Amino acid sequence: MSTTNLKLNTGAEIPAIGFGTWQDKDAQEDAVSEALKAGYRHIDTAGIYGTEPAVGAAIKKSGIPREQIFITTKLWNNSHDPADVEAAIDASLKDLGTDYLDLYLMHWPSPFARGDALFPRGDDGKPKKGESDYVETYKAMEKAFKNGKARAIGISNFSRSELERLLKETSVVPAAHQMELHPYLQQKAWVEFHKSKGIHITQYSPFGNQNEIYDSGKNMGKLIDDPVLAEVGKKYGKTGAQTALAWGIAQGHSVIPKSKTPARIQSNLGGDFKLEAADVQKLSTLDKKMRFNDPSSSWGLWDFYSDLEGKK
Repeated sequence: MSTTNLKLNTGAEIPAIGFGTWQDKDAQEDAVSEALKAGYRHIDTAGIYGTEPAVGAAIKKSGIPREQIFITTKLWNNSHDPADVEAAIDASLKDLGTDYLDLYLMHWPSPFARGDALFPRGDDGKPKKGESDYVETYKAMEKAFKNGKARAIGISNFSRSELERLLKETSVVPAAHQMELHPYLQQKAWVEFHKSKGIHITQYSPFGNQNEIYDSGKNMGKLIDDPVLAEVGKKYGKTGAQTALAWGIAQGHSVIPKSKTPARIQSNLGGDFKLEAADVQKLSTLDKKMRFNDPSSSWGLWDFYSDLEGKK
């Protein structure tokens, strides 16, 4: 069972290892059931993943009391209009079979056109841009925080300038920022900025280019096979993947690996172990400032991460 818990600025605790449910929609109910059985108590999902009903069904089936499970989900880009935010939260609550979320994140700072289409497209085939301003979207999320539907709110995939503006113009400091972070993309100054503001970081893609969807990571070795990770892991009887997770936890971050393979689901929990300071230091030399997830060109509307490391 994942034993390390970290604190959010709300006072709530978030388990350091979470279970990610992006992709493989049809396999998720079984995968989440397996994860809960193995001891995960932090499940990460999102409206766009289409996996909220599967997560809800697996939690219900598990018989584990709701208050023992930390659930994160996310507001999708087509519901950024402040008038649409509450309906989006209500839809997530219904699909998850719960009356509150532990953490509700704005998935991207970028609005798509309002409506039911998750990826509304213009004549040029590119997503259709919405009118909303992410600050106004966040203010609507603050209402959900105040009325208890979301016990904490936060963001995902923001740049530094976007986060600085958000902090200046809103009243609830985000409890968490979910972002791509791993030993090949360590973003040390950006991490320090979050610490200084009391914002927890959740690392998605903690295995870097393990995911086949990332084109930019295909012509190089896998992060989890890196010889330095393997060497450090060997000392603790751990794999490179488990060591990559432990590196994130050593920074005070939560990590959300995903898998549908029972053995790997179980194995990833073994990433909750303590690295000695010298080994954390050794792993800091792996930083290649390599970002694998950047939809700037595929969406063609926004230049994401423009002031962050790893921007091509």
